[in-house]
Amino acid sequence: MKNKTNNENIGIITKVSGPLIVAKNMQSAQVYDVVEVSEKRLTGEVIELRGDLASIQVYEETAGIGPGEPVYFTNKVLSVELGPGLIGGIFDGIQRPLDKIYEIDKKVIPPGISVPTLNEEKKWEFSEVASVGDIVSAGNVLGTVLETNVVNHKIMVPNGITGKLIELNGGLKTVKDIIAKIEKSNGEVVELTMVQSWPVRVKRPYKKKVTPNMPMITGQRVIDTLFPIAIGGIAAVPGPFGSGKTVVQHQLAKWSDADIIVYVGCGERGNEMTDVLNEFPELVDPKTGESLMERTVLIANTSNMPVAAREASIYTGITIAEYYRDMGYRVALMADSTSRWAEALREMSSRLEEMPGEEGYPAYLSSRLADFYERAGLVEVLGSKGVEGAVTVIGAVSPPGGDTSEPVSQATLRIVKVFWGLSSSLAHRRHFPAIDWLRSYSLYEDQVGDYFDNQVHSDWTREVKTIRALLQEEAALEEIVRLVGVDSLSFEDRTKLLTAQMVREDFLHQNAFDDVDTYTSTNKQFYMMRAILNWHEKAIEALNNGISYKVIENSEARGLIGRYKYVNEDDVLKEYNNINKLVTEEFNIKEEE
Repeated sequence: MKNKTNNENIGIITKVSGPLIVAKNMQSAQVYDVVEVSEKRLTGEVIELRGDLASIQVYEETAGIGPGEPVYFTNKVLSVELGPGLIGGIFDGIQRPLDKIYEIDKKVIPPGISVPTLNEEKKWEFSEVASVGDIVSAGNVLGTVLETNVVNHKIMVPNGITGKLIELNGGLKTVKDIIAKIEKSNGEVVELTMVQSWPVRVKRPYKKKVTPNMPMITGQRVIDTLFPIAIGGIAAVPGPFGSGKTVVQHQLAKWSDADIIVYVGCGERGNEMTDVLNEFPELVDPKTGESLMERTVLIANTSNMPVAAREASIYTGITIAEYYRDMGYRVALMADSTSRWAEALREMSSRLEEMPGEEGYPAYLSSRLADFYERAGLVEVLGSKGVEGAVTVIGAVSPPGGDTSEPVSQATLRIVKVFWGLSSSLAHRRHFPAIDWLRSYSLYEDQVGDYFDNQVHSDWTREVKTIRALLQEEAALEEIVRLVGVDSLSFEDRTKLLTAQMVREDFLHQNAFDDVDTYTSTNKQFYMMRAILNWHEKAIEALNNGISYKVIENSEARGLIGRYKYVNEDDVLKEYNNINKLVTEEFNIKEEE
């Protein structure tokens, strides 16, 4: 991330306020220029200019820095290096490889340390795709590199370059070797390596955005059935401390059917990031049989790291996600959490003495959040006709005390189309995922419903509507039970409560730490729904035929349904038939021919 400095222009520090540095003699700098602060060469970014004074947010610890020390110009904006070697990497907020830094100092990140983002010595097998003499432009694929066993990295023409390909060199190459030369129309020859640099605050271009209409299958039943997210969609996971936000994010990173996962730990506790670093390499990807790290990029910017770097980490993550999207991959970005990012914005805003908005957050909070989330989407990529790539963004929100009326939650809800509201009461009852089915919603239901009906089962949408109606009826009936007791309800209403209980405990409740229950295919999800609703329909029919409610309440089939979630995929249909057979026997219902 660091750039060679220009020693002709040097600013002088006049004020130090935590991560904010004010320097004079900065008239030749521009907003968002990267500078190096003091002789320690700490990475900073100009965020405000007033005459010859510049306000600089520093992405490293500023302890020991004082007035009079120099500020060195780089005349570059904050950028990331994009090329082979990102997958499986663990980077900090400004894309420094933490594993390489650990080799240098095993205790702390040395101030001002500069380490190459990508391994400049490793040789990759570059396989040519284009041919000499081709007219190429931004996004055209020159060749490929097998980055991991599951990711074929496409080396593309960088943005802004169009011309005739006059040289292409295949074979074993490092990321710094010249692999191609392009002659522009003005005669200029551009030499290309496998690495391209991109400013983190600038969206990567594409041909056009496409309306999302395919669900991102997560294997989490409450999400896939009640509140689905589309590929290229945006979702928020707000919830109080201890409600399971991080585990939900981990589950989505592990099991969602995205090609690439970019996980940004932004301002969360270090032990949570440690869990990710320990678990992901051990997890086997069910699609490929390889380690999950074979398709994952980790950005670690924990709560004990410099606060200003939280903002950079979010932009670093989304830029890497866009880069793989441009290759035609479906990328899922997990941001945990955007609240910590917003708190970093609030701290910098207060140090800049800007006019505060609600609860001290800057007035531009909503626009910054919108800029971030709007970089998600399903797009037709440059350079390849008809090829689509997607970035799906799922951001955790950590409202103080779980109060979603606070500014970050409200600003996020105005932007996202899926709201998975986590409930502290569900979490206290040990119901996980603690997604509140009465408060949550998804605006992608109509778009993705056709997919489920066509690809899983034609009754999918109907079953989901029935499940949702049962849960809403349960909430209304519980109000009556609280007032006058369960004995006041009819046997049919009591049966509805039993069915809703089965939906909650046997379907919506899911154990993330059980080898079988941690992931449920859409086929199994449908049969689980169908088994519960079939029990309900036959129970109501049995009541109408004069069977005692005690028989319904003591049904052995309820126990089978409760254990259905732990049935292996190969036995799903067999167990479904066993449950239906037992229900029929218990309720003495003659099966229709």
